[in-house]
Amino acid sequence: MPDINAQTQIKLEAAAYRRLQKHLMEDRKDVQNIDMMNLAGFCRNCLSRWYQEAAAERGIEMTKDEGREAFYGMTTDAWKTGYQSTSTPDKDAAFKVAFDENVAKKDG
Repeated sequence: MPDINAQTQIKLEAAAYRRLQKHLMEDRKDVQNIDMMNLAGFCRNCLSRWYQEAAAERGIEMTKDEGREAFYGMTTDAWKTGYQSTSTPDKDAAFKVAFDENVAKKDG
């Protein structure tokens, strides 16, 4: 890996985050949050929560809805109306299994 100073690293990480956000919000609106949760263990809402938590660590007060709007670029209701589809029983069951396994790992 090239020798990169801390400020450049921050800029590269921020650029990668912005590209991930663009990919999820513009290029792959068809991918549902439950699909992301079932496959990767995180979704757009997780990313918006991490954004909110990063703001809080820096003394910036931000509600959950404000964090989501910052990530989604619109209100959650607008996103749901425009892009969210109804989940299926199979996806819901897969999510429950993954959630239960994750809880078991944390408790174990």
